[in-house]
Amino acid sequence: MKLLVINGSPKGVNSITYQTVRFLQSRFPEDEFKVLHVGAQIKLFEKDMAQVKDGVKWADALLFCYPVYTFIAPAQLHRFIELMKEEKIDVKGKYALQITTSKHFYDVTAHRYVEDNCKDMGMRVLNGFSADMEDLLDKRGQEEVSQYWQYIHDITKRENTSGTEADQKQSVRDKDERYKVVIVTDCGVENEKLRRMIIAFREAFPYVSHVVNLRKFAFGGGCLGCFHCAADGTCVYKDGFDSMLRGKIQKSDSIVYAFSIKDHSMGSLFKMYDDRQFCNGHRTVTMGKPTAYLVDGVLSGEENLKMIIEARSQVGGNYLAGVAANEQDEVCAIRDCAAKLAYALEHGLRVNKNFYGVGGMKIFRDLIFEMQGMMKADHQFYKAHHFYDFPQKKVGKILMMQAVGAMMRSPMLKSKVQPKMTEGMLMPYEKLMNGRK
Repeated sequence: MKLLVINGSPKGVNSITYQTVRFLQSRFPEDEFKVLHVGAQIKLFEKDMAQVKDGVKWADALLFCYPVYTFIAPAQLHRFIELMKEEKIDVKGKYALQITTSKHFYDVTAHRYVEDNCKDMGMRVLNGFSADMEDLLDKRGQEEVSQYWQYIHDITKRENTSGTEADQKQSVRDKDERYKVVIVTDCGVENEKLRRMIIAFREAFPYVSHVVNLRKFAFGGGCLGCFHCAADGTCVYKDGFDSMLRGKIQKSDSIVYAFSIKDHSMGSLFKMYDDRQFCNGHRTVTMGKPTAYLVDGVLSGEENLKMIIEARSQVGGNYLAGVAANEQDEVCAIRDCAAKLAYALEHGLRVNKNFYGVGGMKIFRDLIFEMQGMMKADHQFYKAHHFYDFPQKKVGKILMMQAVGAMMRSPMLKSKVQPKMTEGMLMPYEKLMNGRK
């Protein structure tokens, strides 16, 4: 794959984010990377965009690489995107990717900004990768970005070689039983469009799937917030919901949600289903299981609902493989969603957490730590999964930052220390790169 890297960091080659690109270059030598340091050289590009035009003609994809600055991308990258539009750079049909580093504070709005502008220019937008500033120095972080890049390879190859709709169809009865997927829906007799979407998904999906229709379950009522379940997970209602949830839904390898948009939401029945899951407390018991959505309705106009869908997956630790809505090419969207969910299952794709996932779990982490006396099951679950990752335990780093801060408050020492700060920040990355050569 030929990639034109748009490095939006004002630090250029010294950017922490750019080190991830260098890592990918060493890990995937078959790919070709051409780098434009647009953040550091924005004045040059304001005068001449010839390099960009030549690079775009050569590339299969544009990889936007940048740190998140104050809710969104740096001003230099903003200006570069303005220039792309002003110069009418022809990127139509090219893939658009992005890699960011931050502390996950509103990385979601930064990613959406780049995605929306790429769509304006007619690009084929793929999922981005949002990393913590130090993720690349950890083996898990290296594995996650490598998995992401392999996914990009595989998904672009599939998009460019996919067969016809007839080639993709398969009898619902003739399915591989290696993975089992449950489709949770509230589909009624009046929801003909949604029913067709579910049938089409089951035909396209290569593995066994079962449907759980919430309309067929006799709910005793909605969650009462009574905390009866806090100690042992048993609901005050005697309708058997907790047993059904754990036996029919949570034992599956993946969950697909199918619904029609009602009043800017998934509807009151699905909300009752969500609320009643409080019998699991704040435990992410389906963590690691990929998910997908089939949506009957104009989802593109429902910004709040789209945010809820993404946040549900992020906080739950479920890789969001796809969301298929029937507002455009319904057949293609469903087939694409089914293929991506199958890929996620086969390759064990993990969630690349963003602001929703990181921020949401920090709130629950602090809440459960305070309420551990009452919410025993939650507390044991959080301890077992190492969710109590309080930053104040990093004593060595805190002491180091105190020493640096003290030197920066001294005018004499500041003049000596500041020029070497970037060099010091890059030292562990240089060790990583040299170790891979």
